[in-house]
Amino acid sequence: MASAAALSSKFIFFSSSSSSLFLISNNSSPTFLKTSSILSLQKPLIHLTSPIDTPFLKPTNHPILLLRPAKLKNTRATLGEKDQNATVPIPNQEEEEQPNKEVEESVKVLKDAAKTRQVAKEEILSALSVIEKAKLNPSKFLDTLGGSKSPGRTWMLVFTAEKQLKDGKYFPITAVQRFDAAGKRIENGVYLGPLGSLTFEGRLSWKNRILAFIFECIRIKIGPFNPLEINFKGKDESEPSNKNPFFIWFYVDEELAVARGKSGGTAFWCRCQRVI
Repeated sequence: MASAAALSSKFIFFSSSSSSLFLISNNSSPTFLKTSSILSLQKPLIHLTSPIDTPFLKPTNHPILLLRPAKLKNTRATLGEKDQNATVPIPNQEEEEQPNKEVEESVKVLKDAAKTRQVAKEEILSALSVIEKAKLNPSKFLDTLGGSKSPGRTWMLVFTAEKQLKDGKYFPITAVQRFDAAGKRIENGVYLGPLGSLTFEGRLSWKNRILAFIFECIRIKIGPFNPLEINFKGKDESEPSNKNPFFIWFYVDEELAVARGKSGGTAFWCRCQRVI
Protein backbone atom coordinates (compact mmCIF):
# COMPACT_ATOMS: atom_id res chain seq x y z
CA MET A 1 0.00 0.00 0.00
CA ALA A 2 2.91 2.37 0.60
CA SER A 3 3.91 2.32 -3.07
CA ALA A 4 0.34 2.93 -4.08
CA ALA A 5 0.17 6.12 -2.04
CA ALA A 6 3.02 7.62 -4.05
CA LEU A 7 1.10 7.58 -7.32
CA SER A 8 1.33 10.81 -9.26
CA SER A 9 1.89 9.74 -12.85
CA LYS A 10 1.34 6.02 -12.41
CA PHE A 11 -1.77 4.11 -11.42
CA ILE A 12 -2.51 0.54 -10.50
CA PHE A 13 -5.53 -1.23 -11.93
CA PHE A 14 -6.70 -4.58 -10.63
CA SER A 15 -8.11 -6.98 -13.22
CA SER A 16 -10.35 -9.56 -11.57
CA SER A 17 -10.71 -11.56 -14.74
CA SER A 18 -6.99 -12.21 -15.11
CA SER A 19 -5.81 -12.21 -11.48
CA SER A 20 -3.49 -9.34 -12.37
CA LEU A 21 -2.58 -5.82 -11.40
CA PHE A 22 -1.94 -3.32 -14.16
CA LEU A 23 0.63 -0.54 -13.68
CA ILE A 24 -0.54 2.38 -15.81
CA SER A 25 1.68 5.34 -16.61
CA ASN A 26 0.56 8.55 -18.26
CA ASN A 27 3.15 8.01 -20.96
CA SER A 28 3.11 4.29 -21.48
CA SER A 29 0.86 1.33 -22.02
CA PRO A 30 -0.27 -0.88 -19.10
CA THR A 31 2.25 -3.22 -17.49
CA PHE A 32 0.82 -6.44 -16.09
CA LEU A 33 1.81 -7.58 -12.62
CA LYS A 34 0.68 -10.90 -11.15
CA THR A 35 -0.92 -10.48 -7.75
CA SER A 36 1.06 -13.44 -6.48
CA SER A 37 4.23 -11.40 -6.90
CA ILE A 38 2.82 -8.50 -4.87
CA LEU A 39 0.53 -9.88 -2.20
CA SER A 40 0.66 -13.04 -0.14
CA LEU A 41 -2.44 -13.00 2.04
CA GLN A 42 -4.92 -15.35 3.62
CA LYS A 43 -8.10 -16.45 1.88
CA PRO A 44 -10.66 -13.72 1.31
CA LEU A 45 -12.78 -13.15 4.34
CA ILE A 46 -16.16 -11.88 3.47
CA HIS A 47 -19.53 -13.27 4.42
CA LEU A 48 -21.92 -13.76 1.54
CA THR A 49 -25.61 -14.16 2.12
CA SER A 50 -28.18 -15.19 -0.42
CA PRO A 51 -30.43 -12.42 -1.70
CA ILE A 52 -33.15 -15.05 -1.69
CA ASP A 53 -32.84 -15.79 2.01
CA THR A 54 -31.92 -12.33 3.27
CA PRO A 55 -34.17 -9.31 2.70
CA PHE A 56 -31.10 -7.06 2.61
CA LEU A 57 -29.94 -8.77 -0.57
CA LYS A 58 -33.20 -9.05 -2.44
CA PRO A 59 -32.76 -6.95 -5.54
CA THR A 60 -32.28 -3.89 -3.39
CA ASN A 61 -31.77 -0.30 -4.32
CA HIS A 62 -28.73 0.03 -2.10
CA PRO A 63 -26.61 -3.13 -2.05
CA ILE A 64 -23.60 -2.50 0.18
CA LEU A 65 -20.31 -4.30 0.52
CA LEU A 66 -19.01 -4.57 4.06
CA LEU A 67 -15.83 -6.10 5.32
CA ARG A 68 -14.98 -7.83 8.56
CA PRO A 69 -11.82 -5.91 9.45
CA ALA A 70 -10.81 -7.85 12.54
CA LYS A 71 -10.90 -11.37 11.15
CA LEU A 72 -9.15 -12.42 8.00
CA LYS A 73 -9.31 -16.18 8.57
CA ASN A 74 -11.81 -18.97 7.97
CA THR A 75 -14.60 -16.84 6.54
CA ARG A 76 -16.12 -18.32 3.45
CA ALA A 77 -18.76 -17.38 0.95
CA THR A 78 -22.26 -18.63 1.71
CA LEU A 79 -25.11 -18.75 -0.75
CA GLY A 80 -28.76 -19.69 -0.49
CA GLU A 81 -29.76 -23.23 -1.20
CA LYS A 82 -32.04 -22.27 -4.07
CA ASP A 83 -30.68 -21.93 -7.55
CA GLN A 84 -32.00 -18.96 -8.95
CA ASN A 85 -4.99 -6.71 -26.44
CA ALA A 86 -4.91 -10.29 -26.05
CA THR A 87 -7.53 -11.13 -28.55
CA VAL A 88 -10.77 -12.52 -27.24
CA PRO A 89 -13.40 -13.61 -29.78
CA ILE A 90 -16.54 -11.49 -29.56
CA PRO A 91 -19.53 -13.84 -29.26
CA ASN A 92 -21.86 -14.27 -32.19
CA GLN A 93 -25.19 -12.64 -31.48
CA GLU A 94 -27.18 -15.67 -32.64
CA GLU A 95 -27.08 -16.78 -29.02
CA GLU A 96 -30.59 -17.18 -27.70
CA GLU A 97 -30.43 -20.50 -25.88
CA GLN A 98 -32.05 -21.05 -22.49
CA PRO A 99 -30.38 -22.94 -19.60
CA ASN A 100 -30.59 -26.72 -19.92
CA LYS A 101 -30.00 -29.41 -17.33
CA GLU A 102 -26.24 -29.50 -17.94
CA VAL A 103 -26.01 -25.74 -17.46
CA GLU A 104 -28.11 -25.90 -14.30
CA GLU A 105 -25.85 -28.59 -12.87
CA SER A 106 -22.78 -26.50 -13.74
CA VAL A 107 -24.28 -23.45 -12.05
CA LYS A 108 -24.87 -25.55 -8.93
CA VAL A 109 -21.20 -26.62 -8.96
CA LEU A 110 -20.09 -22.98 -9.01
CA LYS A 111 -22.51 -21.99 -6.25
CA ASP A 112 -21.24 -24.86 -4.12
CA ALA A 113 -17.68 -23.66 -4.80
CA ALA A 114 -18.58 -20.13 -3.69
CA LYS A 115 -20.23 -21.47 -0.56
CA THR A 116 -17.54 -23.92 0.55
CA ARG A 117 -14.38 -23.10 -1.42
CA GLN A 118 -13.84 -26.86 -1.37
CA VAL A 119 -14.93 -27.86 -4.88
CA ALA A 120 -12.00 -29.16 -6.94
CA LYS A 121 -10.71 -26.80 -9.59
CA GLU A 122 -11.19 -29.46 -12.28
CA GLU A 123 -14.93 -29.50 -11.57
CA ILE A 124 -15.04 -25.71 -11.65
CA LEU A 125 -13.18 -25.51 -14.96
CA SER A 126 -15.52 -28.08 -16.47
CA ALA A 127 -18.56 -26.15 -15.24
CA LEU A 128 -17.21 -22.89 -16.66
CA SER A 129 -16.65 -24.58 -20.02
CA VAL A 130 -20.25 -25.82 -20.13
CA ILE A 131 -21.60 -22.38 -19.30
CA GLU A 132 -19.40 -20.63 -21.88
CA LYS A 133 -20.51 -23.00 -24.63
CA ALA A 134 -24.20 -22.76 -23.76
CA LYS A 135 -24.59 -19.34 -25.45
CA LEU A 136 -27.37 -18.23 -23.14
CA ASN A 137 -29.61 -15.28 -23.93
CA PRO A 138 -27.91 -12.18 -22.39
CA SER A 139 -30.91 -9.83 -22.59
CA LYS A 140 -31.44 -9.69 -18.81
CA PHE A 141 -27.80 -9.91 -17.76
CA LEU A 142 -27.12 -6.20 -17.22
CA ASP A 143 -30.26 -5.57 -15.16
CA THR A 144 -29.42 -8.54 -12.95
CA LEU A 145 -25.76 -7.61 -12.68
CA GLY A 146 -26.21 -3.91 -11.99
CA GLY A 147 -29.75 -3.57 -10.64
CA SER A 148 -32.38 -1.07 -11.69
CA LYS A 149 -31.25 1.83 -9.47
CA SER A 150 -27.98 3.36 -8.35
CA PRO A 151 -25.64 2.54 -6.68
CA GLY A 152 -26.09 -0.89 -8.28
CA ARG A 153 -25.03 -4.27 -6.96
CA THR A 154 -21.81 -5.69 -5.51
CA TRP A 155 -20.14 -8.98 -6.44
CA MET A 156 -17.19 -10.78 -4.89
CA LEU A 157 -14.64 -12.53 -7.09
CA VAL A 158 -14.45 -16.22 -6.19
CA PHE A 159 -12.38 -18.02 -8.82
CA THR A 160 -10.22 -17.09 -11.81
CA ALA A 161 -9.17 -19.34 -14.69
CA GLU A 162 -6.42 -19.00 -17.25
CA LYS A 163 -7.01 -18.49 -20.95
CA GLN A 164 -8.79 -21.47 -22.56
CA LEU A 165 -9.54 -22.75 -19.05
CA LYS A 166 -6.20 -24.53 -18.83
CA ASP A 167 -5.92 -23.96 -15.10
CA GLY A 168 -7.47 -21.88 -12.34
CA LYS A 169 -7.61 -21.10 -8.63
CA TYR A 170 -9.74 -19.59 -5.93
CA PHE A 171 -8.90 -15.91 -5.72
CA PRO A 172 -6.70 -15.47 -2.62
CA ILE A 173 -7.76 -12.00 -1.46
CA THR A 174 -11.01 -10.09 -1.14
CA ALA A 175 -11.79 -8.45 -4.47
CA VAL A 176 -15.21 -6.92 -5.10
CA GLN A 177 -16.81 -5.16 -8.03
CA ARG A 178 -19.84 -2.91 -8.07
CA PHE A 179 -21.86 -2.58 -11.25
CA ASP A 180 -24.39 0.24 -11.55
CA ALA A 181 -26.56 -0.32 -14.62
CA ALA A 182 -28.67 2.79 -14.08
CA GLY A 183 -25.74 5.15 -13.55
CA LYS A 184 -23.46 3.33 -16.02
CA ARG A 185 -20.71 3.16 -13.40
CA ILE A 186 -18.27 0.49 -12.29
CA GLU A 187 -16.15 0.20 -9.14
CA ASN A 188 -13.41 -2.37 -8.72
CA GLY A 189 -11.73 -2.90 -5.36
CA VAL A 190 -9.21 -4.97 -3.44
CA TYR A 191 -9.91 -5.00 0.31
CA LEU A 192 -7.29 -5.88 2.91
CA GLY A 193 -9.34 -5.66 6.08
CA PRO A 194 -7.84 -3.28 8.69
CA LEU A 195 -4.85 -2.60 6.43
CA GLY A 196 -6.96 -0.66 3.95
CA SER A 197 -8.25 -0.90 0.40
CA LEU A 198 -7.53 0.08 -3.18
CA THR A 199 -10.52 0.91 -5.39
CA PHE A 200 -11.10 2.23 -8.88
CA GLU A 201 -14.22 3.84 -10.26
CA GLY A 202 -15.25 4.75 -13.77
CA ARG A 203 -17.89 4.52 -16.45
CA LEU A 204 -19.20 1.51 -18.32
CA SER A 205 -21.14 0.67 -21.44
CA TRP A 206 -23.09 -2.43 -22.40
CA LYS A 207 -23.67 -3.92 -25.83
CA ASN A 208 -25.26 -7.34 -26.19
CA ARG A 209 -23.20 -9.29 -23.61
CA ILE A 210 -20.09 -7.10 -23.57
CA LEU A 211 -19.48 -4.70 -20.68
CA ALA A 212 -16.65 -2.29 -21.53
CA PHE A 213 -15.27 0.19 -19.01
CA ILE A 214 -12.86 3.06 -18.41
CA PHE A 215 -11.59 3.92 -14.95
CA GLU A 216 -11.47 7.60 -14.02
CA CYS A 217 -10.27 7.71 -10.42
CA ILE A 218 -8.47 5.69 -7.78
CA ARG A 219 -9.05 5.70 -4.01
CA ILE A 220 -6.35 4.53 -1.63
CA LYS A 221 -7.30 3.87 1.98
CA ILE A 222 -4.68 3.04 4.61
CA GLY A 223 -5.78 1.90 8.05
CA PRO A 224 -8.30 4.19 9.79
CA PHE A 225 -7.45 7.25 7.69
CA ASN A 226 -9.76 8.79 5.12
CA PRO A 227 -9.10 7.58 1.57
CA LEU A 228 -6.87 9.51 -0.80
CA GLU A 229 -8.61 10.07 -4.12
CA ILE A 230 -6.68 10.65 -7.35
CA ASN A 231 -8.57 11.56 -10.51
CA PHE A 232 -7.12 10.73 -13.90
CA LYS A 233 -10.17 11.32 -16.03
CA GLY A 234 -9.13 12.54 -19.46
CA LYS A 235 -10.89 14.85 -21.88
CA ASP A 236 -12.24 11.91 -23.86
CA GLU A 237 -15.89 11.44 -22.87
CA SER A 238 -16.63 8.78 -25.48
CA GLU A 239 -18.46 5.64 -24.48
CA PRO A 240 -16.20 2.70 -23.55
CA SER A 241 -15.80 0.15 -26.34
CA ASN A 242 -14.02 -3.13 -26.93
CA LYS A 243 -10.85 -1.12 -27.46
CA ASN A 244 -10.97 -0.61 -23.68
CA PRO A 245 -10.96 -3.30 -20.97
CA PHE A 246 -14.13 -5.38 -21.11
CA PHE A 247 -15.94 -8.46 -19.83
CA ILE A 248 -17.94 -10.89 -21.97
CA TRP A 249 -20.75 -12.26 -19.78
CA PHE A 250 -21.90 -15.86 -20.16
CA TYR A 251 -24.18 -16.22 -17.15
CA VAL A 252 -25.79 -13.90 -14.60
CA ASP A 253 -28.49 -14.71 -12.03
CA GLU A 254 -29.33 -13.24 -8.63
CA GLU A 255 -26.44 -15.06 -6.96
CA LEU A 256 -23.81 -15.91 -9.57
CA ALA A 257 -22.08 -14.27 -12.54
CA VAL A 258 -19.61 -15.73 -15.07
CA ALA A 259 -17.52 -13.70 -17.51
CA ARG A 260 -14.34 -13.67 -19.58
CA GLY A 261 -11.99 -10.68 -19.58
CA LYS A 262 -10.22 -9.06 -22.50
CA SER A 263 -7.04 -10.96 -21.66
CA GLY A 264 -8.88 -14.27 -22.16
CA GLY A 265 -9.16 -15.37 -18.53
CA THR A 266 -12.54 -16.50 -17.19
CA ALA A 267 -13.86 -15.82 -13.70
CA PHE A 268 -16.96 -16.12 -11.59
CA TRP A 269 -18.39 -13.91 -8.85
CA CYS A 270 -21.20 -14.11 -6.34
CA ARG A 271 -23.42 -11.43 -4.86
CA CYS A 272 -22.14 -10.09 -1.57
CA GLN A 273 -22.76 -7.73 1.31
CA ARG A 274 -20.60 -6.38 4.09
CA VAL A 275 -20.47 -7.87 7.53
CA ILE A 276 -19.02 -5.70 10.28
